[in-house]
Amino acid sequence: MGNLLSFVRSAETGSFSAAARRLGLTPAAVSRNVAQLEANLGVRLFQRSTRKLTLTEAGERFLSNVEAGLESVQAAIEDLAGNAGRPSGVLRVTAAPGFGKDFLLPLMPEFLKQYPDVVPEWSLENRQVDLVAEGFDAAIGGGIELAQGLVARNIAPAHLVLVASPEYLSAKRSVRRPEDLATLDHLAMRSVQTGKIRSWTLQGPEDGQMPLELKPRLLANDPQALCQCARLGLGIALLAVPDVLPYLENGSLERVLPEWYVDAGQIYLYFSSQKLLPAKTRAFVDFLVQHAQAQRWITRLDAREGR
Repeated sequence: MGNLLSFVRSAETGSFSAAARRLGLTPAAVSRNVAQLEANLGVRLFQRSTRKLTLTEAGERFLSNVEAGLESVQAAIEDLAGNAGRPSGVLRVTAAPGFGKDFLLPLMPEFLKQYPDVVPEWSLENRQVDLVAEGFDAAIGGGIELAQGLVARNIAPAHLVLVASPEYLSAKRSVRRPEDLATLDHLAMRSVQTGKIRSWTLQGPEDGQMPLELKPRLLANDPQALCQCARLGLGIALLAVPDVLPYLENGSLERVLPEWYVDAGQIYLYFSSQKLLPAKTRAFVDFLVQHAQAQRWITRLDAREGR
């Protein structure tokens, strides 16, 4: 491993001295490591001069083959050596605020008890993230591009429902069909990404579909703020089931047209697909999937009638 590291760092920096500073070795030790690697492989990896190192053709080919995998191997060795494979370190996770507050953070007492050496760092935001570029270990949500090196585990449906307060609905005439929604005050949300009011299509009985195109009476840029406006009796809002489920359960909100809903896809748990996941990430993935199954998120967050 030391020979490989000396080769890669020398190739990256163009000198044994610079590689030695990065590795905490002497230039002579780095040079010996590279020479030993060349002897073992039976090929010359560098052209040496008094001023610089230049990769040979064989050296360039060898570097491209080993560089990507070397970091994972080194991380795995350091993890095993330092923690004997025990989950530890800062675990950076991102999720939507409403789902995080009501479904994910309540799991933390048990998670922290099981994994005392892991320090979760939560970023609760209503936006799509770049998991790799922003340095997150895991993300919970939807719509994240499944780039190379990422996997997604389905943990719940992403359904949206129309809700309003009982007081607001009692003052309005009965709403029995999607066409009746035009008589109500619409509380809308602008897209964080585009700044526009997104158009949705309601799905209903017997595969019925109806575009939801209502004139807004009030606008907000946050689902929780919109939910609060609905609870205050200001009108009807289309919101994700996780954002309104506690209020549907305590009666402060009611579903409008309960047989109709919007299918916005799925809620996924995103993480790296590398075989040697850090122990902290593997522990979190297994823990969350287990609890999503135990708490029946797939059925509990399903907006369809009878679920």
